[in-house]
Amino acid sequence: MDISSEMIHALLPIYFVTVLGTSMTTVGVIEGTAEATAMITKVFSGALSDWLGKRKLLAVVGYGLAALTKPVFPLAITISWFVAARFIDRLGKGIRGAPRDALVADIAPEHVRGASFGVRQSLDTVGAFMGPLLAIGLMLLTSNSFMLVFWVAVVPAFIAFAVMLFGVEEPAKHRQEANAKRRLRLADATRLSRAFWAVVGIGTVLTLARFSEAFLVLKAQTVGVPIALVPAVLIAMNIVYALVSYPAGALSDRINGNTILLGGIGMLVIADLILASSTAFPTVLVGVVFWGLHMGLTQGVLATLVADTAPEDLRGTAFGVFNLASGVAMLVASVIAGGLWDAFGPKMTFLTGAAFSVVSFTGFAITRARSPI
Repeated sequence: MDISSEMIHALLPIYFVTVLGTSMTTVGVIEGTAEATAMITKVFSGALSDWLGKRKLLAVVGYGLAALTKPVFPLAITISWFVAARFIDRLGKGIRGAPRDALVADIAPEHVRGASFGVRQSLDTVGAFMGPLLAIGLMLLTSNSFMLVFWVAVVPAFIAFAVMLFGVEEPAKHRQEANAKRRLRLADATRLSRAFWAVVGIGTVLTLARFSEAFLVLKAQTVGVPIALVPAVLIAMNIVYALVSYPAGALSDRINGNTILLGGIGMLVIADLILASSTAFPTVLVGVVFWGLHMGLTQGVLATLVADTAPEDLRGTAFGVFNLASGVAMLVASVIAGGLWDAFGPKMTFLTGAAFSVVSFTGFAITRARSPI
């Protein structure tokens, strides 16, 4: 599914700006709302998966909804169509996300849980760089035909849906739980530990420091990169992301994940500073590499910490709550980024991101010293 989604998402911000003439603030609102929708929806799908005891059912619904929206992109004739399709596509991602992560946590042995999330994140990210790579090839072959790329993206979406529907089995444990559903209660939230809420706080502040990746694509365009080659920034970022995720996850099984997280936040500070000052594509790529290092060092480790600090029967809910907080933060961060870009240019956008990153690093270091997770 990521191949399909990233083929579209790698080009959509450029399409909005160059073809539809939208402002950077509008791009920030659209991208922030889309990503926030995915994250916020996870709180409900996660809790529902705990109650139903059926992780696969919700994952199938999510993948199916995302697949059905893909033909809308090449058929869209106004920006409202694109916004609606983007929203529903991310809604599907939100529905499947928390149940899928909870399923990984349930299946993986505890002593290799960090490595398991690292593998999941690496495979997820392979699709995230294959999509932009295919988009580049098709744009070069078709003289920048956005619509043809959008049509080709439909195929892998339906393949992913079929694999989830026919190739994944629900664990026997969950089938038994489905026959004896427990009540879904708000009081269950009180069973989530202080350590879990600390992880939520860390993830929220970190997301405020990291706005939508659409701004990486737009930054590449500002330094003169041809439209067909703009998705290369996402390819570079996701290759690094994929390569780092598994080693970082495996390392978190052996040492305290907090140390890895601090390193990851430091990488984001460096990435923002480089991107703020870059005026040529090679420098932009260097900044994007550090962005990928940040993602690889933080995302799988955060998922592992969520799984480790939540009760087993509330893991879906825990992932949902975590992503709800992150989703709100992503919306706020992307709207701020777009507004700053329109008012002061890309340099101020990335410098502000660096400032948020420094605040996140400092706050986390202080929290870690006082009360380690």
